[in-house]
Order: sequence, then structure tokens, then C-alpha cells
Amino acid sequence: MAIFTSSTLDVPNTSSIPRHIAIVMDGNGRWAKNRLMPRVAGHKRGVDAVKRTVQACCELGVEHLTLFAFSSENWRRPPEEVSVLMRLFIRVLRKDVEAMHRENICLRIVGDTTAFEPELQAAIASAQELTKNNTRLYLNIAANYGGRWDILQATKNMLKSRPDLADNPELITEASLSQHLCLQGSPEPDLFIRTGGEQRVSNFLLWQLAYTEFYFTDKFWPDFGKPMLLEAIDSYNNRERRFGRTSEQIQPQLVNVLQSAQ
Repeated sequence: MAIFTSSTLDVPNTSSIPRHIAIVMDGNGRWAKNRLMPRVAGHKRGVDAVKRTVQACCELGVEHLTLFAFSSENWRRPPEEVSVLMRLFIRVLRKDVEAMHRENICLRIVGDTTAFEPELQAAIASAQELTKNNTRLYLNIAANYGGRWDILQATKNMLKSRPDLADNPELITEASLSQHLCLQGSPEPDLFIRTGGEQRVSNFLLWQLAYTEFYFTDKFWPDFGKPMLLEAIDSYNNRERRFGRTSEQIQPQLVNVLQSAQ
């Protein structure tokens, strides 16, 4: 398992291309409504945006991409829409996993997959098994995922693996908990993107976004692609990532980085 720096304990390495990008893919339904189309048409077009974004990340050298596909709160949506989303999920897994494998993409579904029907669970297991050794891009799809659920299940699993911690809470550390989170093995996101005009995290990666840079756009997800991704990365590169330090502290480091790149 890879070990990555916690942004609240140490200063992680950064670069002009975010190592890890997390995206809330919002606006599929509104995109369709604006075109007098059913909401499900927006979800289907959203799949095309996923493919464009995955390809762009591969081309740019992004190592980890986490997409929020279905939250634990999305079960509250109309049953017919949820049913379409589940069928679409199965179809994408079966149709596109071979292409992902050829592109050396490692697919991981993060969330409480036990709530899904057996057919979908089987498709998930098959896709993950096929791509588990790929290394070009680690693609995490958050499905039936919630940030609070993630922290709660991590706490339960930590105590199952270390029962002694219940009587010795002073021994609990970030490391002891974080190794049980859904994204264990991935660095914390450098850049968080949300499409659709809303400016909230919606219970997404609450632990992992501690020092992530946020980028919001009014564009709906079906319109997203490489040009918009580059706009977000350009905004990211205009931020000063201090991780608790002052501007004066990080300026010498920036000079050293530029000199070493020459």
C-alpha cells in the first residue's frame, strides 16, 4: 500500500498538474431540462463527459481521479430515475471496462456497494479484478458514497482491527483511522471541481478535502471536457498553497523548484 503525506501533519509535494483531482459531476438533469429532454438523457450524456475527462487526465499526467457518481442521499430521488442510473452504471461497466483496461486504467468503486443489486455488484467486482494491476490512472468512482459514512465505517473497521484502541483512545492517530477510509492508498485531492453552479461539497470526501483547492463552474457536467479541465487547473496554478505556512516561508521553496526545473 502506498503511503502519502497527510496535509494536516506534513507539507505534501505539489506540482503544476494536480496529482489527484476530485469532481462532483453536477447538472445532468438541468442540462436535459434546458433542452426539453428527460433527465435521464442528461445522465447518458454525462457518461460522455466522464470519458472525455478520463482521457484528458491520462493525457495531462493526472495520477488519481475521483468522480462522485451517486451519493448516499441520491436514493431520495424518484425511483424511476434511480433505476435508470443503476442500469446505466451496469451498462458502462460492461461496455467500457475493456477499453479502460487497454488504457492501463485502474478502476475502483468506493462506497457502500452492498446496497446494490447482485447484478451490479458482480459487474463491479469483475471490473475491479480486471483492472486492479493497472497504473496509468487510478480512477475512483464514488457510488452510494457519503463522507460521513466513510468516516463512520473507517472508525468501525479501525476498532475491529485494533480492539485495544477502544480502551486506549489516546493511541488513535490520523494514520490509524485513514488507512480504513475508502480512498486509502490515494493521496489527498489537490483540486476539487464542482460543475452545475452549486458551491458546496455535498458530503463528499469530508476527511480528504482538508487542504484541497476548490473550483466551481456554472457549466453543467454534460458539457465538461478537456478545455474546462484546463481552466480549472489554470485556476489551481494561480493559488498559493501554504498548508498553514506564511507566504514568506514558501517563496524560497518556489524559487528552488523553478531553478531545479531549468
